[in-house]
Amino acid sequence: MKQKIFALGFFDGVHLGHQALLEECCRLAAERKAMPCALTFDLPPSAVLQNTQPNMINTEQDRAALLRQYGIGPIYTYTANEENLSTPWQAFLEQLAEYDSVGFVCGEDYRFGRGGEGNAETLAKFAAQRGLSCVIVPEQRLDGEKISSTRIRELLEKGDVENANRLLGHPHILTETVVSGQKLGRTIGIPTANLHLRSELVTPAFGVYACIAVVEGHRYVAVTNIGTRPTVNGEGVTVEPWLLDFSGDLYGKEITLEFHKFLRPERKFDSLAELKVQIQEDAARAYKLLK
Repeated sequence: MKQKIFALGFFDGVHLGHQALLEECCRLAAERKAMPCALTFDLPPSAVLQNTQPNMINTEQDRAALLRQYGIGPIYTYTANEENLSTPWQAFLEQLAEYDSVGFVCGEDYRFGRGGEGNAETLAKFAAQRGLSCVIVPEQRLDGEKISSTRIRELLEKGDVENANRLLGHPHILTETVVSGQKLGRTIGIPTANLHLRSELVTPAFGVYACIAVVEGHRYVAVTNIGTRPTVNGEGVTVEPWLLDFSGDLYGKEITLEFHKFLRPERKFDSLAELKVQIQEDAARAYKLLK
């Protein structure tokens, strides 16, 4: 079995700070002729320990896709439950050692084990005692601003995807399967897809976004509404992209949306005809920006 270097963290958003850590993991793995891996949790440990609703940037699926994009091979995902989170930090590291690990990479604020008793310093000492490599990556900043998942969530909630993307180092993404909706868009010549926004994810500001939609490896400019669709008395929060150059059936297909720019807030129109005119204007702006 090939030896492994583990990047440790939750990696929500896989932002520029995480990418610095992943780059170091890949460098160390190449140096040790090992495999760059990640060890993470399915949910934020803090949400489980504090019994609060998760507010994540990405689904587990999207986090994994981004980790692979930045060079990480196998991804080991622990279930964030009381049993796993109450493991003493020494036992947690001993478990990792059984995975043929020859080194670890983490951020300077990384905490692990029961009560967060394990930290970067204890990890470094553990590694030194066993002749393993250990790299602690310092806090990353961009233009003087700390790069953090918390800050990115705040920006997304304001609809400021451009600055969120600056800190992410890539477009904010959402991958979901198209489900059946009210199909009202078809009646006005705007066949939008209907995606479910999971309750555990951050909700970007209600409004219309210029996006790229990726379907079966093909990329399309899309204008996407996030909100409650007040013009048609919609219920619940939906994500509805209109893929501008796509023709065909999207039901059951998986779409990855890349969010690039906030175009306008969601609002209620007096008629479907008025809504159609506005969406066509939104589409023209999105097409000009992204095509």
